[in-house]
Amino acid sequence: MTDARQGLSGLLDTEAIRKDFPILDRTVHDGKKIVYLDSAATSQKPRQVLDALSAYYERHNANVHRGVYTIAEEATALYEGARDKVAAFINAPSRNEVIFTKNASESLNLVANMLGWADEPYRVDSDTEIVTTEMEHHSNIVPWQLLSQRTGAKLKWFGITDDGRLDLSNIDEIITEKTKIVSFTLVSNIMGTINPVEKIIRRAQQVGALVCIDASQAAPHMVLDVQALQADFVAFTGHKMVGPTGIGVLWGRHELLEDLPPFLGGGEMIETVSMHSSTYAPAPHKFEAGTPPIAQAVGLGAAVDYLTSIGMENIHRHEEAITRYAVQRLLEVPDLRIIGPATAEDRGATISFTLGDIHPHDVGQVLDEQGIAVRVGHHCARPVCLRYGIPATTRASFYLYSTPAEVDALVDGLEHVRNFFG
Repeated sequence: MTDARQGLSGLLDTEAIRKDFPILDRTVHDGKKIVYLDSAATSQKPRQVLDALSAYYERHNANVHRGVYTIAEEATALYEGARDKVAAFINAPSRNEVIFTKNASESLNLVANMLGWADEPYRVDSDTEIVTTEMEHHSNIVPWQLLSQRTGAKLKWFGITDDGRLDLSNIDEIITEKTKIVSFTLVSNIMGTINPVEKIIRRAQQVGALVCIDASQAAPHMVLDVQALQADFVAFTGHKMVGPTGIGVLWGRHELLEDLPPFLGGGEMIETVSMHSSTYAPAPHKFEAGTPPIAQAVGLGAAVDYLTSIGMENIHRHEEAITRYAVQRLLEVPDLRIIGPATAEDRGATISFTLGDIHPHDVGQVLDEQGIAVRVGHHCARPVCLRYGIPATTRASFYLYSTPAEVDALVDGLEHVRNFFG
């Protein structure tokens, strides 16, 4: 080990924080304590979230918005209270701009379908263009491919540089007067790259295009201010930010949500219904057909409370220190190649790498035998792997409960992998 730890500063009190996460005390494989380095896929959940879910089911379980009896009104208050918490968390101008979905994928599909069915000036058709990037999660590629196939719109994208950054050298040729929507990730889920939001949004605004940001890897790790971003839509998911699975968020500008058509039809999203026609409720309910993810929203509200109590600035500072240390230590490993930015600047707490000619799945299996949980594969970002000519990567991702000791365990584990495969 180098003396890299001597430069660590800004770390959270992880000893205290880890006591909130029961699963981090688990042991696997004959008593090895788990080293969880896959928070980019899903974060672990603190007792505060688990208790909120249990309390809801034990004391308040009922459908929302419809019953006039006590526990139904309590359930409605908890569900809508979660909306208030999320709105404050992202600095939304209005709580009615916060739509609950089941995950970020559904949020992004919702935007794509709204634009496919919209009237002018928002309609996407064969005379228009859709722009995304080569580093997106499949959830921010496939919906736009489907929309392009359905409408005849041209799909365009920004490439990636050798060091894992977006290539914006041809931004004026990619985003043109025909562009209707620009959808891109704020932080790459495979490389950790933090993208230059301002430059992309400024060009989109010049041509009158809408902007949709996938903030799934940003909302858990840094301050997310939708007003400061100046995007039109922002999507993220609860299970990556210490919340439960089955709950996502789409934030959209109020005037757009009022003008755009719904994606799903059913109960609660209507105003009046006859056998001839229907009118729709105002946003956000217009986009929340049927029984919503009530318990999951309550859990997300508890997750927001938990993260807010620690402070997103403090979490981001902690992750910057851990990531800087991890980059330094990983670069000491022989034959290891970081895919994406090989520095700690302008990157999130996710690092993908290859290890010589050892297949990432083999790396992951040997690490698992030591209790180290990492992700292997293309991470739902196969175009990135194609760009760099690799079949897959090993990915380590960190969060507020990650420690320098876990980084050291990973590096020691990789040395064991190298020895195992000769």
